[in-house]
Amino acid sequence: MDSKTALITGASSGIGKALAIEFAKDDWNLVLVARREQALEELAAELERDHHCKVQVIACDLSRDKAARVLFDETKSRNIVVDCLVNNAGRGTFGDWIEQDPDFNEDTIALNVVALTSLSHLYAKDMVKRELGYILNIASIAGFVPGPNLAVYHATKAFVLSFSEAIATELKGTGVSVTASCPGPTESEFFARSGSTEVKALKHTPIMSAEAVAREAYHAMLKGEPVKVHGLLNKLIVQSPRILPKAWIAPMVRRLTA
Repeated sequence: MDSKTALITGASSGIGKALAIEFAKDDWNLVLVARREQALEELAAELERDHHCKVQVIACDLSRDKAARVLFDETKSRNIVVDCLVNNAGRGTFGDWIEQDPDFNEDTIALNVVALTSLSHLYAKDMVKRELGYILNIASIAGFVPGPNLAVYHATKAFVLSFSEAIATELKGTGVSVTASCPGPTESEFFARSGSTEVKALKHTPIMSAEAVAREAYHAMLKGEPVKVHGLLNKLIVQSPRILPKAWIAPMVRRLTA
């Protein structure tokens, strides 16, 4: 394929880093975005060395006000044409919602929802003009069910899933495809950062590698799949709201995340 450019948020670790490698292997140039500039620079050097692609780094905290516009303007100032937007940056915190820091939760919504929505809009406008582009939003199987103990995180991922499916339909026929990737538990820094490393269910649940999720998400995007649920068990889990009484779902999730 002709050389194209993908912008990946949350690219310094986990699924974002694995996606950067996946894109680089397929001859994409990259714009890597995250807060940790040193980690991005190290990854950029590795990708340029191993895959001979062009990699640019932009350190940015997307939970800050108007950060999406700042990032968009920076890519414009560098004359970067973004052919694929990967909205991977996200976070959550584990525990009873009533006890959580409301400022942290507001920043979580700003990152998981507001930045993703704004970036999608800004870059999709240009993609539609060119009649070509991809948007890959990293959602989660958490988006299919309410999540006591991860209430805000589940709610934000429900937004990402619903939003992605809606704009995928709106953009049909424009040359721009939208894919929501829905992994389950994945090897990444998320569990340590969210404080959920001791959740009992995780000790008995298959955990996919970030590399496996990235590989599947990338190919689902290229095929134009609107939603990609990763893993057989996760495919069964997301059917539970259709099978079980609605009143059972949240209490069941609470028991699993105790």
